[in-house]
Parts: sequence; C-alpha cells; structure tokens
Amino acid sequence: MPLTGDATERTGSGPLMQARSETIRRALREHQFEALVVSHPTNIRWLTGFAGSSGTVIVDSGSMTLVTDHRYGERAPEEIESAGADCVVDIAAGRGITAAAAHLDSYATIGIEGDHLSMNAGEQWRARFGETRIRPTSGIVEAGRAIKDQAELGAMRRAAAIADIVLAETIDAGLEGRTEADIARTIEDGIRGHGADGPAFDTIVASGPNAARPHHAPTQRTIQPQDLVIIDMGATVDGYRSDMTRTFVIGEPDPDQRRLLDAVFDAQRLGVAAVAPGVGFADVDAACRSYLESIGLGDAFVHGTGHGVGLDIHEAPAVSSTATGTLTAGHVITVEPGCYLPGIGGVRWEDTVVVTTDGAEPLTLAPKAPSRSR
Repeated sequence: MPLTGDATERTGSGPLMQARSETIRRALREHQFEALVVSHPTNIRWLTGFAGSSGTVIVDSGSMTLVTDHRYGERAPEEIESAGADCVVDIAAGRGITAAAAHLDSYATIGIEGDHLSMNAGEQWRARFGETRIRPTSGIVEAGRAIKDQAELGAMRRAAAIADIVLAETIDAGLEGRTEADIARTIEDGIRGHGADGPAFDTIVASGPNAARPHHAPTQRTIQPQDLVIIDMGATVDGYRSDMTRTFVIGEPDPDQRRLLDAVFDAQRLGVAAVAPGVGFADVDAACRSYLESIGLGDAFVHGTGHGVGLDIHEAPAVSSTATGTLTAGHVITVEPGCYLPGIGGVRWEDTVVVTTDGAEPLTLAPKAPSRSR
C-alpha cells in the first residue's frame, strides 16, 4: 500500500537507487516482513540520499517514505531528488516512533534495525505495536551496502586518488623533525584542499615506539632519524571513503626494520593476490596470516586483515580469521596486515581493493617505498 502523510513530496527515480530499494524488498520477502523501519543514518543515506541527522525510513513492497522533521523540510526533498530515489517525504511533528507510527498501523509484521536501537527503544517499539508484530533485524541494509554500484565506486576512486596525491605532497615536504600531530593536520588540510569532503577518519601518524600501537593517536612526538613511521589515512568524497596505510623509515632501515618491512609487504601482496569472487573472507586473512606465521611473526599480527569500506570506514564484510562468507564482485575491502614489536615499532601496508569479476583492483595506488632520509 502507498504510504502517505500530512506533508508529502514525491521525487523522481534513478536506476541505481531503484536497485537499492529492490534489494531491500527482496530481503523483506525472504524474511516475511510487510515493512522495514530503517533508523540508522548511514543506511538511510544509502537508500534515499538524505544525509540529515534525524529521520526514519519505512520500506514496504511498493513504496518508501522518509519521515523527518521541519528542520529538513527543504533539504530532505532536495537531497532525495538529487540522488534519484523514489521516495515520499513526510514532514512530521514528532521523531522516531512517534513520527513513524502513523505509517505502520496497517502492517502485521514490522522489521526494525535491532543492531542500531537501544534496549529502551526496542521496548518502546514492542509496547507500541506488540511482541508479535515487531521483528528485530540484523544487517539487512548493510548486506545491500556491501556490494558497491558504479556511482559508489566512482566516488571511492576519487577519494583514493585524493589520498594518493596528499600523501605524496606530505612525503615530499619531509617528515623528519615534525611532530606526528603536525603531519596529521597537514594531511587532513590537504585532503580538504584537494576537494574532498574531509578525511575518512582521524588520520594516524605513529612514529618510533608509537608505531607499535596499531591505532595510535598522533602526539607531539617529533619524528627522529631511524624512526619507523606509519601513516594511515583516507579521504571522503560524496560520503564515500578510502583507506590506505604506508610505512616509512627516516634514513636507512636497520636489519630488524628491513625484515619487518619486507615481511609485511610480502604478506600484503599475498593477501591482495588472494582477493577474487568466491574466495572466503577468512581465506584472504589466512593468506596474510599464514605467511607471517611461517616466518615467526604470527604473534606480532594482532588484528584482522581487513574490513569493508564505503559510507562507513568500517562496514561489512569483515576480513578476519573468524569471518564467514565469500567475496563477491562489487565488494570493497581493505587488505592491511601489520606487525608490531615493542622497542622496534611497527609496519602496516594497506590498500583499498574492489573485487572485480576476475580478481581485484586496488583503488589506492601510492607507492610502497619505505625509506626516506628527510
């Protein structure tokens, strides 16, 4: 049944956005829901193009409605029309359950995004509609988001290209004698200066002993001769992100550093080579991990090999030793093995990679040239 409200506006449709809504409708049929309530802002953006902070989307077998408040009375229809989504906008007085409830009374089975609701919110949904009508869901929209369409890939290619340019400019300006925090600021300013929305995440610059911390936050430590320096960075374009890590040495690497640099480089190369349709997520992890274990560095690899990238910097699918499922053309993942040794530092190489019909295409193309004397 069509969804209506007190104030509605219908926009045009585009084939890519229509494919997204049809993906969700197939999931509705599989799960035997009459309607799905989408509350997570990133999922709403993917379905409709609306990027505001307050909204609820209701999808049924034939229509889609965004319920939002008066702050977005002009913005919501504009963003939806620009995206090409076939969606009604209802400007309602309330928010959340209060605003969405008027659209849901006729449905016998209603899916709600259990992964993104607090326990209290879940109880409120059950109190309003009853235990038999409300069905918590997990990962329905995220599964659709995991396969990128051409518009998404185009944005991610631009994000990756900007990150490549900014990293080259930063390295050419020199690292030695600068603080981690200063380099991170330079990178993030450069990303914006080259036309990106902003960085994909808080830039990581980790030097010397700090490089042994996989998710180090930049400090006022000054980069010194013989330091290993990890730079983990990305850009955001039209909401879509890139993710890349390169490791550098200030001066010539000593034998321990060279061993670490080469080992992780080889592991990452094996991981990228393993990426192809039909390959298990865990198999990509194993390609990196088994090699590092074979040369005695398995204990130094303390995180998963990668993750999906898109509107979120970490999204489905996970690429780890415990992940289930297989790669499909259109998945975009990172391949980022790392080894971390207290007293020596750490090394991580990372690329954002799109799965193609016959293999993989790296989106991040910055050279992996670790040694820098300045």
